[in-house]
Amino acid sequence: MNEHRFFLTAIFLVVLFSIIKLYEPFLMIIAIASLLAMATYNLNLKLYSLTRNRHLAAVLSTVFLSILLFGPIVYTITSVGSIVNNFDFSIIERVQAYLRTLDYQLSTPFAFMQTPLNDFISTLNIAQLSSSALSYLGSIGKNSAGFLKDMLLIVVFFFFALLNGKDMIDYIKSVMPIDSTEVNFVFSEVTNVMSVVFYSILLSAIFQGALFSIIGMYFGYDGLLLGIFYGFASLIPIVGGALMWIPLCAIEVAHGNTTTAIIIATYSIVVISIIADTFIKPLIIKYINDKMVKTPTEVNELLIFFAIFAGLTTFGFWGMILGPAITTFFLSILKLYKLLKAKHYM
Repeated sequence: MNEHRFFLTAIFLVVLFSIIKLYEPFLMIIAIASLLAMATYNLNLKLYSLTRNRHLAAVLSTVFLSILLFGPIVYTITSVGSIVNNFDFSIIERVQAYLRTLDYQLSTPFAFMQTPLNDFISTLNIAQLSSSALSYLGSIGKNSAGFLKDMLLIVVFFFFALLNGKDMIDYIKSVMPIDSTEVNFVFSEVTNVMSVVFYSILLSAIFQGALFSIIGMYFGYDGLLLGIFYGFASLIPIVGGALMWIPLCAIEVAHGNTTTAIIIATYSIVVISIIADTFIKPLIIKYINDKMVKTPTEVNELLIFFAIFAGLTTFGFWGMILGPAITTFFLSILKLYKLLKAKHYM
């Protein structure tokens, strides 16, 4: 009996290794699609309750995700090419010349930093930095085909994950060596946190991007493009939207519009960074937790922050989804172990 079990285990491991090797190029895509399906599961349930058709609900959810993914990305890719080709490099020279005319005299408590600051300003090569930035923007167009292909595959897998997700979960429950209630516990924890993370990231990015697009349109810029860029920038921990409003202010200063630059900076810091991000964002998360998640969950914002930051660092763009998912799965396993241990002792 033991020999049969050992042989079966060995065969299983060989086949598992072969399957992983076979689907290795698609593992990331399948993981992202599955996590997105888990995050939007409650939305799919609401659509199913309205349509009473599982296929139609999955199609509507997929269309919703496709618009969110493809719309901003396609518009950005088409707009970036025009920006790179028509960029006026004389602006860079004016910005650098203006910065070197300013008097950077620090107060007495910070006098020790005066020499390093002067050295930094004198050696600052904005032209080289801008050239690198434009080169990076240009590479977006070159790599866009691969990125769009990945997004297309994610959308396809997302549809099938929604359509057949319940059957897949039921099958996983049947083969797992633990009770189905314990499997439900892990899936519930991961799904709830992923829903909160997904909707909070989405709504916060849209909200902050919309606020920045307003100030952009007011001063004659492409508000939609600025809003999309700011929405993506807001997902980056620590620096966030500063990646957008600082260069915009520098351009205005180069054109001699110092007042405009001050208005944009003040608006970005006070309205978006302080009011929207500090005060309104927690209200959005609370609303999502109360209204859009089946079972409300306590989300440690600091933990989610580090999970997103680690995910972006390790996996790139899609790390904002993988980071919280891996962290939540690990914590769920620990909670499950604690429950099983308490149950065993009782």
